Amino acid sequence: MSSRRSPFDDSWRPALHPPAPEIHRRSQAILKILPFAVMGAVGLTDLLAGPRLGFLPLLTLGPTFASVAGGVRRTVLVGALALVICLPLSSYSGVLFTRQNNLTMATIAAVTGASMLAAHLRIRRERELANVRMVAETAQHVLLRPVPRRAGDLRIALSYTSAAAEARIGGDLYEVVTTPDGVRLLIGDVQGKGLQAVETAAWTLGAFREAAYDEPDLPGIGDRLETSLARHLGGEKFVTAILAQVHEEEISLLNFGHPPPLIMRRDGRIELAEPETETPPLGLVSLGDTEPVPYRVPFGTGDQILLYTDGVIEARDASGVFYPLLDRAGVLGGSDPQAALEELRADLLDHIGGPLQDDAAMLLLRRHPRPRTGGGAEVTR
Repeated sequence: MSSRRSPFDDSWRPALHPPAPEIHRRSQAILKILPFAVMGAVGLTDLLAGPRLGFLPLLTLGPTFASVAGGVRRTVLVGALALVICLPLSSYSGVLFTRQNNLTMATIAAVTGASMLAAHLRIRRERELANVRMVAETAQHVLLRPVPRRAGDLRIALSYTSAAAEARIGGDLYEVVTTPDGVRLLIGDVQGKGLQAVETAAWTLGAFREAAYDEPDLPGIGDRLETSLARHLGGEKFVTAILAQVHEEEISLLNFGHPPPLIMRRDGRIELAEPETETPPLGLVSLGDTEPVPYRVPFGTGDQILLYTDGVIEARDASGVFYPLLDRAGVLGGSDPQAALEELRADLLDHIGGPLQDDAAMLLLRRHPRPRTGGGAEVTR
């Protein structure tokens, strides 16, 4: 008995990519080894230098470094080890408890106590930060819902990399919905950062999710978004965005000051789907001279379209060279759209050689042959 699944399968949740986790892991590993390496070097130097030169006060570096990456217990153990190293090395002259030796051991004990307090405060701060991150990730999943992996004859892939190392959430936004008029999409980028950008993204997504089902065309959806943002945004705040609707062998696009999508034809040709006329971003449309006009581009079987935010094309390497998206888009030809998009993301991070300076969202649509239907219902294979 064959199982039927919805043609609009929204059970897939995209991965949220924290910036540069490997760098953080390496730093933590180095910090854990550092206290023992420093104390070993101090002990060896003091032993080789003889009793006339005293390097033992530098053993306080052990508990100090331990408090940076370890807990209170670890800091105590490192401080105790520093005292254990200090005792035999202090007895060169045959008299252990001299004034200088007593002062050195008291210094190690005092620094160990201060380091214990520093470790306690750091751990409490890290716990608070972990709670903030958990709340932010929950908000991320509520605000940016899972996109479908399949919608009719479309295969959809998503990559979202936030530049915010702590909260993992930013001002980029995306949405894919299926309506009686077809599949409709939104990708956008809110001006600014922080909670205000997240709040603006929430208003934009809420307005789109309502208008996508109510309005007959993309200009109507754009008007609803502009009206909603005009009530909430002040000053020169704005949102760059692209609205899209998939048709038979075509896709309609309505661009509000956003980077143009990348079209990859099944024969290997790559082109930018640029609008004929420039339209201001959402929130500033009323200041423009012309009304937003949608435009259609061919989108047939085997074609792909990549929608992205400016965090992709504005990413620079160490020498200031922008990421050459047109030149690197050839990696998207793999059989699995999500794997292909992950390969492009890996190439982007390899180009910059470090964490992103801006959020980067990429939405890839690939048109496959329409699935066969039977008994009036579409079966997703």
